Amino acid sequence: MSTPAGFDELIHPATRLSVVALLAATEWADFAFVRDSLSLSDSALSKQLHTLEGAGYLEIQKEGGGRNRRTKVRLTDRGRTAFEGHVAALRAIVDSAGAAAGAATGAAQRQPHAEAGR
Repeated sequence: MSTPAGFDELIHPATRLSVVALLAATEWADFAFVRDSLSLSDSALSKQLHTLEGAGYLEIQKEGGGRNRRTKVRLTDRGRTAFEGHVAALRAIVDSAGAAAGAATGAAQRQPHAEAGR
């Protein structure tokens, strides 16, 4: 089976997929909210965010200064489109696997048994 259109290798790793899925449900999210929601360390989340930002999939915005500095993130239009395409590709994979399994089960049920008719 070939990889369906829209499958995104950058988004696919579990941590990045979790980040993008969480951000797809909101306009902006605080860094701390994303970190805590996904049970990630600051450094692990920061690495994933910068990878996604480098691809143009999200925007990082820093507000305030000193102890009151807040970091917020959001999916860009490009990131949202990539996520939606990736989800559609994953659904296509699951659907085709289900169809193949159903066809295999149906074929097995139609096979005459060697013991039948004896």
